[in-house]
Amino acid sequence: MNRIKSRASALLFSLAAVGSLHAAPAINTFGEGGGFFSDPKRTDTAIRGYDPVAYFVDGRPVKGSAQHVLVWQGAKWQFASQAHLEAFKADPGKYAPQYGGYCAYGVAEGHVVKIEPDQWAVIDGKLYLNYDESVSKKWKQDPAGYIRKADAAFDALIKR
Repeated sequence: MNRIKSRASALLFSLAAVGSLHAAPAINTFGEGGGFFSDPKRTDTAIRGYDPVAYFVDGRPVKGSAQHVLVWQGAKWQFASQAHLEAFKADPGKYAPQYGGYCAYGVAEGHVVKIEPDQWAVIDGKLYLNYDESVSKKWKQDPAGYIRKADAAFDALIKR
């Protein structure tokens, strides 16, 4: 069974690599309909419409509102409240997810991959998002190691 999961993971990231042969945007705006694999059209909304400040303030993912929107670095960011929007506006680097909101594990492995907003971690005051629950579990086994790898890879990865 582990062998099947390993092959499925390898296939998943191979598909991601094929899709990432073109320059990736600096901010992940993969579409609402499931993102990279099921919706080839990208939207302009970061974190699939989730509020980046909520991960820090509420300790959980919270869907943002079309009433509280800010455009930053070419992406539309949605917030659950005006207070969250103002906090982000005052210090976007504090709240924006690492690696442009792409899957932290995927970036560490050399791929830009969509995320699920409920697969996240805040480590040392930084937000990291991941592809799905199984990938998130792998990433959480050695977050420091994956962070080092992703930090080294991200800039070159989005310029492909």
